[in-house]
Amino acid sequence: MILTLPDRAERRRITKKMHKTKDKDHYRRLNAILLLSQGHSVTTVSNILVAARSSIGRWIHWYTECGIDGLESSTRGRATTLPFLQIAAVLTALLALNPQSLGYQRSRWSTELMAIEVNRIFGFNVHSSTIRRWLPKLGIVWRRASPTLHIKDPDKEAKLARIKEALARCDADHPVFYEDEVDIHLNPKIGSDWMPKGQQKKVATPGQNAKYYLAGALHAKTGKVSYVGSSSKNSELFIAMLEQLKRQYRRAKTITLIVDNYIIHKSRKTQGWLKQNPKFVLLFQPVYSPWVNKIEKLWHALHETVTRNHQCKAMWQLLKRVRYFMDNVSPFPGGGHGRQKSEA
Repeated sequence: MILTLPDRAERRRITKKMHKTKDKDHYRRLNAILLLSQGHSVTTVSNILVAARSSIGRWIHWYTECGIDGLESSTRGRATTLPFLQIAAVLTALLALNPQSLGYQRSRWSTELMAIEVNRIFGFNVHSSTIRRWLPKLGIVWRRASPTLHIKDPDKEAKLARIKEALARCDADHPVFYEDEVDIHLNPKIGSDWMPKGQQKKVATPGQNAKYYLAGALHAKTGKVSYVGSSSKNSELFIAMLEQLKRQYRRAKTITLIVDNYIIHKSRKTQGWLKQNPKFVLLFQPVYSPWVNKIEKLWHALHETVTRNHQCKAMWQLLKRVRYFMDNVSPFPGGGHGRQKSEA
């Protein structure tokens, strides 16, 4: 079998396929053609690749007949007899339903129930282990669900539009802030950590819990963080946050805050203060839409960095670390808080 030598462009395509393929047999066949094109004999290539001369001849025949595509490996194993795409569509549709709506006792889908439904629809005998093997290929994973309430905000779109408009005109004269409160517990929040396999790290807790509260404001454009703290989560805490923003942004013509629907943001004391300070504007996010308020990411970072698995025995020790975090987290995100060292 005489090999038609590939030109420069063809050799480049062969090299590119060699870099991309994960099939070692495909790689060997491509490499054989490349070595032959460089002037090596069949015997030399056979010795280099530890392949029989008959195999080299067969690869040359495939390449001559079909080009580079002829060197690709055929699918191994028995050809599938199940309509995978149709079954995948059924599995995706089942996930949108609750098993109880189909008469089952279970409230969550198991691969066994999925197999029962697939077999009922198609008349097959697919095992649950087959379904379990297919699910990752469809991007379907087993993970914890998140709770939500079946309460819709009729003004959701209007509220989101007002927030979007305010963010669009955010500047030095009209700053916009994401504002929210967070609870600090002396009893540490327990989180995952690295530990030897088979062992579980112990986190000592004070036992008697204590609480402290922060009110924070995240500048929507610069990422600057402002905050105040109190032992009570009440209107005074929120008003103290407003007072601090008033001092920090004296030259601002308006100060807009995106807040949730917590009662202290709507209390009589808060409304009275806002009447005396008309430059402040509160934009309430839609009910049960925490994703709208970007400061939630700051609180998550605070817990992940400081409060989870902490070893502080007294509240003053914990608050020292919390305040250091808050004082150095700006601009957020992007302040590198996860790599910073605490003060001595």
